Amino acid sequence: MTRELRRLWVKLHLYVGLLAGGLFVLLGLTGSVLVFYLEVDGLLNPKIRVSAPASAPSPEAVFQALRARYPQRDGPWRIEMPLAADAPVLARYYNPPETAGRGFAPLMLSLDPYTLEVTSARFWGDYATTWLFDLHYTLLAGEGGKTAVGVLGLVLAFSLLSGLYLWWPSRARLAAALKPVLRSGAVRRTYDLHVLGGVYGLPVLLVLALTGSALALPDFTRDLVAGVSPLREAYRAPAGLLDDGATPISLDAAVRIARGRFPGAELRWVETSGSAGRPISVRFHQPGEPGRRFPRSHVWVDPRDGQVLAVRDPLRESAGDGFLAWMHPLHNGEAFGLPGRIVACVAGLLPALLFVTGWLRWRHKVRARSASGLRRSPAPLPEQAQSSSARLQTSEVE
Repeated sequence: MTRELRRLWVKLHLYVGLLAGGLFVLLGLTGSVLVFYLEVDGLLNPKIRVSAPASAPSPEAVFQALRARYPQRDGPWRIEMPLAADAPVLARYYNPPETAGRGFAPLMLSLDPYTLEVTSARFWGDYATTWLFDLHYTLLAGEGGKTAVGVLGLVLAFSLLSGLYLWWPSRARLAAALKPVLRSGAVRRTYDLHVLGGVYGLPVLLVLALTGSALALPDFTRDLVAGVSPLREAYRAPAGLLDDGATPISLDAAVRIARGRFPGAELRWVETSGSAGRPISVRFHQPGEPGRRFPRSHVWVDPRDGQVLAVRDPLRESAGDGFLAWMHPLHNGEAFGLPGRIVACVAGLLPALLFVTGWLRWRHKVRARSASGLRRSPAPLPEQAQSSSARLQTSEVE
């Protein structure tokens, strides 16, 4: 690399870090919390925690409890089965009139799986963890903010790769450069922290940056992937399947029918038909799927007679669909269980380390250049020194 080209790369790496580093820190820290956002929400709101372990209730029992509590809410409900024996049932009502005009702001409920008592009823965005999610995903700026987050993910990837390019030592020095050793002295220690944090954190940070960008720019990502691998067309669920006053089949019956397509799979979600008469939607998690909480094994059941209208089996889809299915579980570490989530959480702290050490490194260089400039300045002639002293005395008198 020529000296001029290296200077250009140094400037690009420097100014990207200084100008966008604060946003990288914000996205990293909020992401670290959101990796465990259900657990954090339970700590902040003890009422939603389940006091005694209980087996998962039937979806129909949960739905009847919701109807009894909220008879006026006749739209579709999404019921999410507990992730563990001591976890609550989660439910959301998608379009509450109280938050009309706010975009995505469903009514979020938690229920005790044993008593089916509603232990919390809040609107999305009105409590800490969902507000934090909106900050992380959209910078609280709607679709424009989500696009900005997607672009920031790409900029972060560029910053990481440019830093690696600038750091890369010769083959003879590579092993020594990779040793996790901090040298003495503030300047050298700061440099070592910046380099080692970037190099050792690069694989995970790069994955987080690119998957975050893909999630924030879904249409752009799909277009890119579709150019390489065919993608499954999204199923458009019809409405108006139920006549006025018609009673749909029970959710338990719909689950039994849907389970015939995925025997042995874990039930995760059930979405009710609602007054619009949409199909009952049932989601399962199959072994081999990377995401347990947001799986893609999906069955749509006719609420009138239980006929299966459509099935999605992610284990039989194209490589492109499989690639997209990994984006969210990779981004929050869920794909690798608790160890993966811990790694993702810790990695979210690294942008703060890189930003602080990068800023300190820049300040060290600025001070060094200033000191070098002073050393190179010629000493004033005697008559110039006398003139300067006289001017100083005159200014002090004035």
